[in-house]
Amino acid sequence: MRILYFTRDYTTHDRRFLTALAETDHEVSYLRLERRGHQLEDRPLPPEIEQISWSGGQTPFTWRDIPRLYTDLKRVIREVKPDVIQAGPLQTAAFLVALTGFEPLISMSWGYDLLINAERNAAYRWVTRFSLNHSAIMVGDCDTIRQKAISFGMCDDYIVTFPWGVEIDHYTPQDNRFPAEKPHLRERIGMDDDFFVLLSTRAWEPIYGVDMIARAFAKLAIERPYLRLLMLGNGSQAGLLRKVFIQAGVLEQVYFPGQISGAELPSYYRAADLYVSASHSDGSSISLLEAMACGCPVLVSIVASQSNA
Repeated sequence: MRILYFTRDYTTHDRRFLTALAETDHEVSYLRLERRGHQLEDRPLPPEIEQISWSGGQTPFTWRDIPRLYTDLKRVIREVKPDVIQAGPLQTAAFLVALTGFEPLISMSWGYDLLINAERNAAYRWVTRFSLNHSAIMVGDCDTIRQKAISFGMCDDYIVTFPWGVEIDHYTPQDNRFPAEKPHLRERIGMDDDFFVLLSTRAWEPIYGVDMIARAFAKLAIERPYLRLLMLGNGSQAGLLRKVFIQAGVLEQVYFPGQISGAELPSYYRAADLYVSASHSDGSSISLLEAMACGCPVLVSIVASQSNA
């Protein structure tokens, strides 16, 4: 079977899906919709996966790109001749496939597309319903996503729900490869055991509420100088976050290691005293699962109308 995997970007989720598909006997091709400003996954594609060159995948997506991408996607489908296309998010990659009339389409919800984007306005509601109506199956990661899809007309029998998991041999409370790892990460970054270390790993984008974490930390850190914040990642709110810390006079209590590789990430979870997330939208959050797998206590936001965030 020939499978075309069409997704927004290249993330840890995408790599895990493609790695699993690479272990099958299927011929798998990968199509990337856009390339945003920062890298989300540093590991290469599995060698068994063919990346398709097309007119997308090099710049951020805009709605003005739809005619050009639609035309070139039809060319890709003619040349690749997939037996099935798996595509998401619903309002972008899945929508483009639905427009071409290709069948069967396995649409894949990425959480925010149904929980936030689908209700933005009438146009987004129409696009969401159109994509689902042209999907043979929809894949989602929690029951809230399932119920939301049903409300947009997707038949319950054609929805597959399974949560994201973590690589439990990698995300563990102790690095079994280096049980006496030295120097300890906290020592290397100047945060000894006298400090209470908070960890944020979400991208610096409005949807993840990192600005709320920054403002809350700014207030607490003034009263509690022993607090430290590990602020991993990057994103469009970089300037805003630094401004919050500078204005509060707590910038020296924040450590910015940048985008951390998957290989290094468990060390940060193990080094933290508390993982924090104030995301406005989540399904089975992979970073939350990673933190818990590493034995790090967690404090997360209650996402509205979501029962198992």
